[in-house]
Amino acid sequence: MSDFARYSRQIVLREVGVNGQQLLRDSSVLIVGVGGLGAPAALYLAGAGLGRLILTDRDRVEPSNLQRQIVYRGSDVGRSKLDAAAEALRALNAECEIETLPGPLDEAGMGAAVRNADLVLDCSDNFPTRVMLNAICVAARKPLVSGAAIRFEGQLALFDSARGSACYACLYPDTGETQETCEEAGVLGPSVGVVGSLQALLAIKRLLGLGDDAGRLHLWDALRMSWRTLNIPRDPNCPVCGARPGAAHG
Repeated sequence: MSDFARYSRQIVLREVGVNGQQLLRDSSVLIVGVGGLGAPAALYLAGAGLGRLILTDRDRVEPSNLQRQIVYRGSDVGRSKLDAAAEALRALNAECEIETLPGPLDEAGMGAAVRNADLVLDCSDNFPTRVMLNAICVAARKPLVSGAAIRFEGQLALFDSARGSACYACLYPDTGETQETCEEAGVLGPSVGVVGSLQALLAIKRLLGLGDDAGRLHLWDALRMSWRTLNIPRDPNCPVCGARPGAAHG
């Protein structure tokens, strides 16, 4: 390993060690959306020594992003988020390979990106992308770490149907209803930061084989500083991961 000192604080952990650090270096993660959730997640994954991060986003940096999307600086306003984020991540850790895929990706493009990664972080901000990404991850048998935050509320879950857990569609069937956005409802910056950081944590744990976090929904109330954790039952009739004809099994 070329830079033991860089990762020494996590290598000293019995659960990580030199072998675990090498495992992270050999791993790749796809981050869909480099906004309030994806920005802290990407920074922590690059800092932890992931070998490759694949980023996809379609937006440019706006002044309103700077309140919570901590990978960007004021001088980045107007730039492609992918270009600005890749520059910041390479400055943080030149050993981490950064690949950028300008969005929006269609189903074929997203499918290729998912298959090219070991694990996927859903840091998107719209329901259609979440639905499509979940179906692709189930078909490709790739673990999916999903996060969301709005107002003072956050949630995250690890979906790993290849190991028997529920998928995103078991929890949120596609009802066609529209979702609130942060632009409409507001969001406190640290709220998305907490959830994005925990998405990185779940990703690292899953890549290292630490614990079994799949199939649980974690709900955070920032005003009360309280967490609730709920088990997500797998729906046998789920059109994505269920057993009925036409379901995606990979």
